[in-house]
This record gives sequence, structure tokens and C-alpha cells, in this order.
Amino acid sequence: MSFRLSNNLLGILNFVTFLLSIPILVAGIWLSRKAITECERFLDKPIIIVGVFLMVISLAGFVGACCHVKWFLWLYLVVMLILIVLGIAGTIFAFVVTNKGAGRVLSGKGYKEYRLGDYSNWLQKRVGDENNWFKIKSCLVDSKVCTEFHNQHINESVTEFYKVLLSSIQSGCCKPSNDCQFTFLGPTNWTKGNGVFINNTDCNTWSNDLGTLCFNCQACKAGFIDNLKSSWKKVMVVNIIFLVCLIIVYSVGCCAFSNSRKSKS
Repeated sequence: MSFRLSNNLLGILNFVTFLLSIPILVAGIWLSRKAITECERFLDKPIIIVGVFLMVISLAGFVGACCHVKWFLWLYLVVMLILIVLGIAGTIFAFVVTNKGAGRVLSGKGYKEYRLGDYSNWLQKRVGDENNWFKIKSCLVDSKVCTEFHNQHINESVTEFYKVLLSSIQSGCCKPSNDCQFTFLGPTNWTKGNGVFINNTDCNTWSNDLGTLCFNCQACKAGFIDNLKSSWKKVMVVNIIFLVCLIIVYSVGCCAFSNSRKSKS
């Protein structure tokens, strides 16, 4: 690849990346000022960090390529190499921690139930941490996932309800465990018996209050992890595509850096 072609291509790629970083940074700043809920505040800092990082690294690549500043190109390539290594390591790690655990099929039920112990220890510790779960639970409550679940199934009989396909979060957070053997009055309204539920502590945690339900249950954490697994698997596909693009850009950058050294020798 010629000196001019590689530098021009690298400059164009980084200019496009710089333009993309602007709305990301603006969105993060807007969110930090307008955020009301804990869930929204949880997202603002990562978005700002990503926006600033993309802006700085794309500027370094653009200046290095178009202005022929060799040490900018060198810094750019080092950061890109670190990103590629981290991306590969992150993809492998995500695959390992999401490879374990799945919902349990119930006889005569259309939905599955979830147990926290079925999933990887790393995810259990992160999701089970009190501070982390407070933020996650806040997001779940703010999203009104169980309110929509209640409104959607309010007119169904118990027979109809048991045939419904529920998401992992709906199954874990919006209804009591099948172990509890509660009497169905509505999708979020169940009558407790008088027994002590030794085998499943979630039965004592359950509340018919729409703001509480089973958000403090272990099944809710398990349902969230299962949902997280599905999301991470989709992210892994995107991450692999992103890594391929990074490797291509890195290769172009290496050509530009090599050509710049030859042009000065």
C-alpha cells in the first residue's frame, strides 16, 4: 500500500470515528445533567468515557496520518494494539462466564424458572453484591417490567397463565417461585399458605406490592443473569465484528507508519 493511500485512508477512517464520538459524548453529558433515576445515572459516566476516548484516539490517528507526525501514529498504534488484545480477552472471558446456567423447565408450565446457583460464580458475586443489586433493581423497577406484565396478563385464568411464555426477568421477578405453591389470584397477586418455606427462601421474600414483588428474590437475580447472558452473546457477535474492523484499521495504520519511516530514511 502506497504512503499517500495508506495515510489518506487512515485519516478518513479516524475522521469518521471522531464525528461518531461527538454524539456519544453529547449524549453522556446530557444524561449526566438530566438523569433522575439511579438507572440513568448508572449509564452516564461510561458513555462519557467512551466518547472522550474515541475522540482523543481518533484525533491522534488523524493528526498522525494527515500531518505525518510519527510519534502520534506510534501512540495510536500502541493503543489500537491494546484495544485488540483487550477485545479478544474480553470476548473469551464473556464466553466463559456466560457458558454456564439455563432456565429449568417446569412440567405443565409454559415458562421456565431460574436458580442463582446454576450460573457462574463470577456473575453470582457481581449481581449478588448489595450495591450492584440496588442499582440493577432500581433499573428493573423504573422500567416497569412487572407493571406491564401485570397489565398484560390481568384477565387470564390460572390455566391460561401457566401456559404463558415469560421472559427470564418476568419469571424471576414478577411472580413467586413454583416451589411456594401459592394460590393464583392474578399475575402479581398470590395468596400465601401458612407453611415455612425452608427449601426456597424466596417464598418468604415475595410480596404482592407492585413495587416489591420478588425484586429481592434470588430467582430475580438469576432471571436477570439469564437475560444478561442473552445480551452478552449478542454483544459478543458485535464485538467480533468490531475486532475485525479494528484489525483492518490497525493494519492500515501499520502500513502508514512503516511508509512514513521509509519516506524519511
